[in-house]
Amino acid sequence: MYDCMLEIIIASNNIGKIKEVKEILKEYKITSLNELSANIEVEEDGETFEQNAIKKAKETSKQLNGKICIADDSGIEIEYLKGFPGVKTKRWYKGTEEERNQEILKKLEGVPKQKRKVTFIAAVSIAKGDNAICGIGTLEGYIATSPRGNNGFGFDEIFELENGKTLAELSEKEKNQISSRRKAIEICKQKLEEWQ
Repeated sequence: MYDCMLEIIIASNNIGKIKEVKEILKEYKITSLNELSANIEVEEDGETFEQNAIKKAKETSKQLNGKICIADDSGIEIEYLKGFPGVKTKRWYKGTEEERNQEILKKLEGVPKQKRKVTFIAAVSIAKGDNAICGIGTLEGYIATSPRGNNGFGFDEIFELENGKTLAELSEKEKNQISSRRKAIEICKQKLEEWQ
């Protein structure tokens, strides 16, 4: 099945993320770092999601002898908290995803829904050595008052859509249709076709 498929290495070991990327990029062979037994850590020290995604994709590709790699950096910006946590989404809290989500809920305790606006931002980069392309996708919503749903990862259980459902309450298919990561990957796909 994979003989003539272009292989893309995903620079992540996040099971939820790998599953989502495989679902969106069905026409490519997506291989995780774990499958290659590759332990590659790239410091995300950029000032934007885009800088981090490009750096991660390029450095991973170079360490894998120029194989095509896909990487992302994503996070949320909460309007009421002046864009916090933003590009530091992964780094500001050291606990589990659930504990981090609880900390965010605490920061917004008592804040009415209309002031709980949040933007989910995903920057996705595909690189081959030093050549990189990048796409950015966004999704608007609200921070829920409590975690709901169990079909997701990251902020899905506290990210509420206009219809009142959290991302974690959607089916995989529904979530993949609207996800910011999907939007970013679709941009990359168009560029990747030109690039091949």
